[in-house]
Amino acid sequence: MQRNPLILFFIGALVAIMLFTGIRISRESSAIAPNKGLMGLTAPDFELQDIDGSSLKLSHLRGKAVLLNFWATYCEPCKVEMPWFVELQKQYGSQGLQIVGVAMDDAATEDIAKFAKDMGVNYPILIGKEAVGVTYGGVNVLPTTFFLDRNGTVIAREFGLQSRSVFVDHIKAALGHGGTVQAQK
Repeated sequence: MQRNPLILFFIGALVAIMLFTGIRISRESSAIAPNKGLMGLTAPDFELQDIDGSSLKLSHLRGKAVLLNFWATYCEPCKVEMPWFVELQKQYGSQGLQIVGVAMDDAATEDIAKFAKDMGVNYPILIGKEAVGVTYGGVNVLPTTFFLDRNGTVIAREFGLQSRSVFVDHIKAALGHGGTVQAQK
């Protein structure tokens, strides 16, 4: 009995796709599940250096609503969100919003700074460390964004690219303006 090599190729490709999909779903599920434990809790504190070499401690932002965005220079959805964040910082900054970006890739600080400048970023960009990502449940999906109210409590989080209106709703809720926070994924 002779087997058609084309059929064997398609079967092999199908098995490979199923394995890839299963592994990806498993990773995303494990990345998402731990973060549910942060909802309603004070955000884990950290101190990181920004792209200018200054230190920023998250707890020093208490009293402000914080949009904490974990991103990377190679992340295409991050590049879509960043101009929105620039606009949102301008729009809501005077009301007490502080957007903070945490770069989670291995690019040199100079490259991250150039990237931020080219994107017109008007908020602090911090150089991330894996340990900080771990305290937030493991930041395996980029972008990952947390929303903190003025007391530093995690009120929402989003994985991947979301619509601008989702960010606005979470920002309004963090500021105490009655925005609605949807059920978390």
